[in-house]
Amino acid sequence: MDKTTILNQTHRDMGARMVSFGGWDMPVHYGSQIEEHHAVRRDAGMFDVCHMTVVDLHGDGVRDFLRRLLANDVAKLKVAGKALYSCMLNPDGGVIDDLIVYFLRQDWYRMVVNAATTEKDLAWITQQAAAFPVRVEPRHDLGMVAVQGPNARAMASTLLPDGLREAAMALKPFSAAHDETWFVGRTGYTGEDGFEIIIPEHQAVALWQGLANAGVQPCGLGARDTLRLEAGMNLYGNDMDESQSPLVSGLAWTVAWQPEDRDFIGRSALEKQKAAGNLPTFIGLVLQGRGVLRSHQKLFAGDSEVGEITSGGFSPTLERSIAMARVDSGAGVALDVDIRGRRIPVARVKMPFARNGAAVVDLTGI
Repeated sequence: MDKTTILNQTHRDMGARMVSFGGWDMPVHYGSQIEEHHAVRRDAGMFDVCHMTVVDLHGDGVRDFLRRLLANDVAKLKVAGKALYSCMLNPDGGVIDDLIVYFLRQDWYRMVVNAATTEKDLAWITQQAAAFPVRVEPRHDLGMVAVQGPNARAMASTLLPDGLREAAMALKPFSAAHDETWFVGRTGYTGEDGFEIIIPEHQAVALWQGLANAGVQPCGLGARDTLRLEAGMNLYGNDMDESQSPLVSGLAWTVAWQPEDRDFIGRSALEKQKAAGNLPTFIGLVLQGRGVLRSHQKLFAGDSEVGEITSGGFSPTLERSIAMARVDSGAGVALDVDIRGRRIPVARVKMPFARNGAAVVDLTGI
C-alpha cells in the first residue's frame, strides 16, 4: 500500500485526483493541470511536498563530512541560511540523488532529499558519516509545503509567524530563515519565485487550508512536472540516476573542482570522464511537428541513432511539445525524434524554456 502524507485527506476533500508516485499516494491535479500550471506562472500555486525528507546533520565534523559527501562544496556557504544545490555521487560518479543543503550553524546543516530515494540516501549518508563526528537525524516529524509563483511570497507571508515574517520576506533567493519550529526557504522547483515552508507535520493541514483561503491554487504532480520541465530542472530517475554522472546530465555546473585537494566521493571517476572527453551533451528540444515528446523516445541524425529524450511533455506556456535529451557529442543540429515509427524534426534550443512567468526560448522559425 502506498504511503500517505498528512495532507492526503485534505487533497481528497478538495477533489484531487490521486495517483501512485514513488510509493506515495499523491494528487496529480485538482481538475485541470493546465490551469494549475498557469496559476503558478501568473499568480500563486501550492504543492504538497511532505513526502520529501528533511535530514538534519549535527556535529563538529559536519562541514568536513559534507565536503566529502557532495560534489558541490558547502565551503561556499559563508552566511547562515544560505543554500546550495548539489548531487550526491557514488564512487563511479553516478548520481545517488540531487538535493538542497542549507548552512544553519557551523555544527548544523539541513538537507532535503527526494522521496523515492530516501531509504537509499539515508543508508548511504549514515554509512559515510561513520568516519566523522556527525549525527544524522531524519526529520520524519516535519512536513513541507511549496508555495510558488509571482505572488506566492506575498500571499504566504500573512500565514507566517510574526517573528519570522519580516526575515522571510527579506530573504534573497536560495536562502532560508527560521525560528524554533518554522523554516522558510526561498527555493523551489518551478522556475518561479516562492517559498518552501518546513513546519511540524501536525501544522501542515492548517497551513494548506490557510493558503487556500488566501487564494493560492492547490496544484498536483502534473503541474509540478510541466513547470520544472519548462524551467529546465532535472528530475531524478529520468534525467540522471546512478548510471549517469552530472557531466552528462546538464549538471556540470554543480561540480566544484576547486580546491583541487577536496576529495569528494566520485571525483576521480569524474576526472577520468573529463579526461576521456567526447561526453554526451544534455540539450533542450522543441518539436517542429505534431505529437508529444516523451522520455525514452529515440533521437536520430539522418539514419544514425544519436541519443534519447530523458524528459518530455507539452509546455502550457509555449503551447509546444518540449523535452530534455542526452545526445552524442557530435550529433549536430538537424535531429529527428521517433514517435511511434514516424520521424519528426526537433529543434535544439538553449534551456530554460520558460521562467518567471514567461517563455525564454526564441520560437522564431521553429
